[in-house]
Amino acid sequence: MRSDQIKKGAVRAPNRCLLYSTGVSPKDLNKPFIGIASSFTDLVPGHVSMRDLERYIERGIAAGGGVPFIFGAPAVCDGIAMGHSGMHYSLASREIIADLIETVANAHMLDGLVLLSNCDKVTPGMLMAAARLNIPSIVVTAGAMMTGMYEHKRRSMVRDTFEAVGQFQAGKINERQLEELEMAACPGAGSCQGMYTANTMACLTETMGMSLNGCATALAVSAKKKRIAYESGIRAVELVKENILPKNIMTLDAFKNAITADMALGGSTNTVLHLPAIAHEAGIELPLELFDEISKKTSQICCLEPAGDHYMEDLDNAGGMQAVLSALQKGLKSSKTVTGGDILELAKQGKILDEDVIRDKNPYKAEGGIAVLRGNIAPDGCVVKQAAVSEKMKVFSGRARVFNSEDDAMKAILDKKIVSGDVVVIRYEGPSGGPGMREMLSPTSALHGMGLSDCVALLTDGRFSGGTRGPCIGHISPEAASGGAIAAIAEGDIINIDIPKRTLNVELSDEEIKNRMLKSVKPDPKVKTGYMARYAKLVQSASTGAVLK
Repeated sequence: MRSDQIKKGAVRAPNRCLLYSTGVSPKDLNKPFIGIASSFTDLVPGHVSMRDLERYIERGIAAGGGVPFIFGAPAVCDGIAMGHSGMHYSLASREIIADLIETVANAHMLDGLVLLSNCDKVTPGMLMAAARLNIPSIVVTAGAMMTGMYEHKRRSMVRDTFEAVGQFQAGKINERQLEELEMAACPGAGSCQGMYTANTMACLTETMGMSLNGCATALAVSAKKKRIAYESGIRAVELVKENILPKNIMTLDAFKNAITADMALGGSTNTVLHLPAIAHEAGIELPLELFDEISKKTSQICCLEPAGDHYMEDLDNAGGMQAVLSALQKGLKSSKTVTGGDILELAKQGKILDEDVIRDKNPYKAEGGIAVLRGNIAPDGCVVKQAAVSEKMKVFSGRARVFNSEDDAMKAILDKKIVSGDVVVIRYEGPSGGPGMREMLSPTSALHGMGLSDCVALLTDGRFSGGTRGPCIGHISPEAASGGAIAAIAEGDIINIDIPKRTLNVELSDEEIKNRMLKSVKPDPKVKTGYMARYAKLVQSASTGAVLK
């Protein structure tokens, strides 16, 4: 075992002495050492239930014949970090999480890992670590939140709080209603209730074979989730004994399966950042074209919030990811899972229990949820969650309203300076220019809440929450800070969006764009000290997954 390097032989007497001081027994030295990378924190709703799950994972590891060791990993709640300087840190935390797990696992020569995750950047960060370390690993995502209830209607965080801000500004609801909504929308522990980034990544983790069946959709408060945590602990020890490694599971075919599931679910655009970054750690390239290629041939068979009215609890009751995969069998590739079986075998056993939630025979859309656009604004590509765009806005032309930060754009929106026919351009918010590629749920939700999502578009070199609705185009590459053409757009320029044709262009000649770029003045870096300043110097384009090099 890997851990023999810290516990076997006379020369390791000092190491054993320290292990004994933690309460380890001499009998434990013959067992696999399994780390539990727990992202528990009291700060994040998706993570507050993890103390219970840690106990069940520990019990499972012990029952399986291993020795459990819990260590901590950070978690950022995108909803709490949203709309202020804290959001700079969200995407960048993904790299910290991967580095931290690598550090602890290698410093202590752990034999295997259980990765206890949930929210947006934590799951991809942990999967990046698993691929990089390539030691037996299994993921437990802590589960989605139940919906809230207000005025006899189910409620959720995005639609009923972020969008309520715009409704309040537009005079559609009063202050009392706003306060009652914010008290009701999130009734307890768990990741936000729709097909946002956290839940999308949970579903793709199960599809890639890195978590047990049912883990993605089992709710945070359920006994089912505790049983999955317990079984995952047992399975972690078995993975060590069977020497099943993450790179045996996370193959190119596994990533293709994940993209297929992503398109069928209408998942978050953030997966276009996270899957390539995880694949990069596994030595696999996932170009943007692959996402679009799979999207064009994969029907969208689920429509959860924000695009639809279903929630994760509905998907779980409809049969979970195994049921979704059963509907996608013809488009899936053979791939191993942490269960020891093949994803195709699991898909065959799936059963759809609600044909409105999982529409095998009558898909919601002919194409997948995400589209990749290109044009003179984004020669290296950009992404849009077409599943959440109305048909009338899939082809749109409008005049540019240009802002060099999310904060300036948000002020203009709330001051009612954005009107029908505008295209809000938010730049210098990319991976390097942001830095950290801030999510823009605040402006997109405000636009929707004010009734503008069917007459105003938004494009940015930043990114969006999985909760974004409307014609919102992100990840524009190259970004403005790296000399991208988005930096050349001026107030009043006409921008043409054609999602079916996959194009995004400004009505300027190549020569005019070049001349404007020569005259443009790049703003000073927004952050000049600390981790984010270092991150800005190392991070690559969004088209690469915003990996560090």
